[in-house]
Formats: sequence, C-alpha cells, structure tokens
Amino acid sequence: MTIEIVSENRSHGGRQLVVRHASSATGTDMTFSIFLPPQADLGSKLPVVWYLSGLTCTHANVTDKGEYRAACAEHGLIFVAPDTSPRGEGVPDAEGYDFGQGAGFYVDAAEEPWARNFRMWTYVSEELPALVAAEFPVEMALQGITGHSMGGHGALTVALRNPERFRSVSAFAPIVAPSQVPWGQKALGGYLGEDRSAWRLHDAAALIEDGARFRELLVDVGTADQFLEQELRPELLERACADAGIPLTLRRQPGYDHSYYFISTFMADHLAWHAERLR
Repeated sequence: MTIEIVSENRSHGGRQLVVRHASSATGTDMTFSIFLPPQADLGSKLPVVWYLSGLTCTHANVTDKGEYRAACAEHGLIFVAPDTSPRGEGVPDAEGYDFGQGAGFYVDAAEEPWARNFRMWTYVSEELPALVAAEFPVEMALQGITGHSMGGHGALTVALRNPERFRSVSAFAPIVAPSQVPWGQKALGGYLGEDRSAWRLHDAAALIEDGARFRELLVDVGTADQFLEQELRPELLERACADAGIPLTLRRQPGYDHSYYFISTFMADHLAWHAERLR
C-alpha cells in the first residue's frame, strides 16, 4: 500500500509525521498522524499506543493539543492518531456534529447511505494496524490503546474485543455505555439499525456484561465535564467492572472539563501507565 508523507517535523528528538493513504476499508483517502520517538532511529521496533479521537475531531486535534511527544520520547513509544471518519467528495454527511463526517463512532455501518464508507471498525482494528506495521518500526506484540470521549468508547471496545492484541487500555472521558445515552443511541441506531443486539458489540459496559474481559482499565473523567451525567455515565462502567471482577482505576479529576486542557494535563500520566505495561 502506498503512503504519502504530508508533513514531517522534528520534535523532542523524534519525528512527527502526518500520513495520507488510500483506504480499502472506507473507499476514501484517510489521514493519520504518527510520532516516532528518537529511539526509532536506533533500529529496533518499539511499542505503539493508538489514540482514538472524539466527535468533530480529525487526527490534528490531539497532534496539535495533546502534548504527548515529550512522554513518548521519554518512554520510547510510537503514538498513532487516525481520523474519526471517512471524508471527501461523495462521502455522505448529516446535519449536526454527532453523526456523519467527524463522528464515525468506530463501527462498521450496516445502514444506507453509510455502509459503503463508514467502516471505521475495520479501519482502526485491521487496516491501519497492518499498514503501520508494514511501514514503521512497530513491535505489534506491544500495543496499547487510548482515546477521548467517542474515541474512549472506541478504545475500550476495541480492547475488550481483542484482549490478546493489547497489553493496555485507558480512556479520557469515554462514552462507556452508548446504548444507554443520546449520543450513542443516535449513532448506533443510525449506523447499525434498530437491532440492539448489534449495538452490544460496540458498548463497553454491555461487552463486559456479556463476558468480555481485560486485565485492568484506567479511566479519567473531569468533575466539571458538561457531558458527564448525560452522555459519559462512568458509573455504568464502574458497576460492570465491579460485577465482573475487572480492576478499574476510575479517577474523577476535580474541576476538569471535556476539553484538551483536561486531556493534555493527564496525557503524560496515561502514557507512563501504558509504558509500564508495554515493557
């Protein structure tokens, strides 16, 4: 598969790239960012942390505001951030920020007109990892995954459904039970249809209730997050993990909201946590 390096910048001794490629999953060009720490120049393969972004975001939000590069350079972590949906001419869209372009919700759509292009589950769980492994010095036996909001939902569900592939998973302000909240009900119903049994495969709390397991989870939420009570519902994940015996570190950070000021504050902490489990 051919890749195009859109931009390259030196940072913290490493290289920050933005990459474009043609995706067979989405039928469009897709763009992602990848940070290669200075250790990548030494010839050995390195652990990778995948970051899935939230509603309205592209790869650029965390790349510009996530403040991850110093920690990745310190710990020798490759950091990959894909887009949140297919885009471009001919790709369907919808009014509002919470459905359509910028809001792929990390599912493979089954409903028209979304089914042709909106195959973000396949993209982030299969196609992109295979591409990154082929083109960059990634040790695929050492993978962690994290994300924010809609991307926190994606990180949790990808890890819970592929526990053999990931050593670590964390999330910032994740939508933990999309089947039970407005954002998730709109997205899952619109992309997958009305069969709620299909929704459970993309709902972290439901996956745990249905038997999915992971060795431990780290989740941060802000107590001033405007979406905390209606959309995020971290207590539902807390209850599911307690019932299943899954160790969950759920930290309610006083005064923090849903923004990248919150994410960037705790990013280095999350990456140190991943690094410890990816050694």
